[in-house]
Amino acid sequence: MSRNGKVQGRGLHPNAIGEIVKRAVVRAGYPPETYAGHSLRVGFATQAARNGASAFEIMRQTGHRSVEIVSRYVREAELFQDAAAGKLGL
Repeated sequence: MSRNGKVQGRGLHPNAIGEIVKRAVVRAGYPPETYAGHSLRVGFATQAARNGASAFEIMRQTGHRSVEIVSRYVREAELFQDAAAGKLGL
């Protein structure tokens, strides 16, 4: 899509998602150097794990080839799952 909302006949440049994420982060008032396009993939995998998706379901969606990498996201998502702070629903 162009900036004017018109569909174009070509795909996004490989850096486009990262640039879009950084612009959104700046608008939200956060430092752009700590976010990238990969943040979307990590966020998806983390939230899917929190919502009960298995590592293999996440891998099928994200295209990860290593259970080890996806399991890092799953472990991070489970850190507060059984903790009292995790019951706050925040």
